[in-house]
Amino acid sequence: MEELTPADKQRLGSFINCFVERPILTTILRDFDRLRFNRELGGEPQCMLLTGDTGSGKTHLINYYKEKFPSLRKGDTLIKPLLVSRIPSKLNLEQMMIQMLSDLGQFGSEYRRGRSRDIGLTEALVKTLKRCKTELIIINEFQEILEFKSIRDRQIIANRLKMISEEAEIPIVLVGMPWAEQIAEEPQWASRLICRRMIPYFKLSDGPEEFIRFLKGLAVRMPFEKLPRLEEKQIALALFAYSRGEVRRLKKLLDEAVKIAVVESADTLRSDHLIRAYECTFPGAANPFKEKVEYLKFSEVSSYSKYQINAASDEEALVATQFLDSLSLSEILKKS
Repeated sequence: MEELTPADKQRLGSFINCFVERPILTTILRDFDRLRFNRELGGEPQCMLLTGDTGSGKTHLINYYKEKFPSLRKGDTLIKPLLVSRIPSKLNLEQMMIQMLSDLGQFGSEYRRGRSRDIGLTEALVKTLKRCKTELIIINEFQEILEFKSIRDRQIIANRLKMISEEAEIPIVLVGMPWAEQIAEEPQWASRLICRRMIPYFKLSDGPEEFIRFLKGLAVRMPFEKLPRLEEKQIALALFAYSRGEVRRLKKLLDEAVKIAVVESADTLRSDHLIRAYECTFPGAANPFKEKVEYLKFSEVSSYSKYQINAASDEEALVATQFLDSLSLSEILKKS
């Protein structure tokens, strides 16, 4: 493959990192804004639970929102309107607070381990949040808290986050896989998580309109002189047949196809670019972009992934996302 010029790299990078809204994402962005606004009115901080399966776009949405509120330094103080943190692996209470302090720019926080009691870390975190003028805390990968088999351990962490939210007067958004919904069953969160949203995969059985609009949104962000016609029946259905409605899967293939087209200085994205992008990823496999519509087979999500806390082993605990068996277009549309 030919080398990309700096200009080409910039154009391609712009598409790879682009953000395309869809109704549920617009709603969630407004939720984030509302939480920040309501904080200024006083009262108990409101909190939110956001879930979505692998590849639904949770992290991309968070990064997009984070870019709207960049950190800035005023004198010796780091102003950080939005704190995005995550549940660390091998989680315990102390590590969670150290992670949050580190994400606030307290780079020496790893040296606090073993030296400070958890209450001291909590006080330091609350003071830092106030000093940084943080307006919203988003904690990603929150489903990992469910790996604690002890209800007591989960309650301790939930209580501490509640304390941090109340003392710092900052709303918290918990983000995770679908089974993070089980967090809402904890007494500490049941009444606090007023707003709960879930980012679904696209489903043809719900009607193709939203998927088509999303493809059009991607097309207008592609770096070509001529607007690609992703909404054409053959291309749109082949893209769904490949992606099964999963945004990350769809986007990765389009990223590769756009790269091929940019290297060739093509004026637009065409079917042959999609064919070759698929062949690069799945050499030797049946290529949906070569098939006629009547021969395409479609699959879409039937149930999202689950985590069974009381399972006998870790292998049995995680229940993978389930998809319908491959169906013809008429068969899958009949499910609407």
